[in-house]
Amino acid sequence: MLTGEPDAQASPPPLLAGPSWPVTVILGALTLIVGLAVAFHPAGSLNVAAVLLGVLMILSGIFNLIRVFDREEAHRVWLGVAGLMFIVVGVVLIRHLHLTVAVIGLLIGITWIVQGLAARIGGISSDAREGRAGWIACGCISLIAGIGGAATPVSSLTVLTVLLGIWFIVMGIFEIIGGLMLRRESRVTVMTLT
Repeated sequence: MLTGEPDAQASPPPLLAGPSWPVTVILGALTLIVGLAVAFHPAGSLNVAAVLLGVLMILSGIFNLIRVFDREEAHRVWLGVAGLMFIVVGVVLIRHLHLTVAVIGLLIGITWIVQGLAARIGGISSDAREGRAGWIACGCISLIAGIGGAATPVSSLTVLTVLLGIWFIVMGIFEIIGGLMLRRESRVTVMTLT
């Protein structure tokens, strides 16, 4: 060194991979387990989601009802009405799970129809030559999927749930493999530092 200071020994790089690999493997295993449960029991998974949606509505209603007692709240009457409606809708959603699943499937179908129409209109009205066919094709696929989802909301939602479960299975496997690779990398790094 030019300054005359003694050479400082280079500090070893931090072992970020060391403590993180078990967490990655555990998260991968949990994702894999959730994926297997969702893929092989889609109706049960949909019922759990429907119950959680109902509980969320009830909790939102209770929160709105609590806000009614705040004297500084400007819209106390509307909060009370909204709170009661949220609670009633939440109880209905929990009590009639088949209705909740059908509503969720119907909403997804309608969303895909709107998305498909928007993509087709965007592709047709676009000035750019490149990508127009892709937008139009994606719009058609989304439109067809949306019509199918809206026509048969429960069965289409069951198919989507199975596909989601398969996706979780694949993600879980990749997370486990990634965690094991991090473990191997951390061992190699430790061996080269010693």
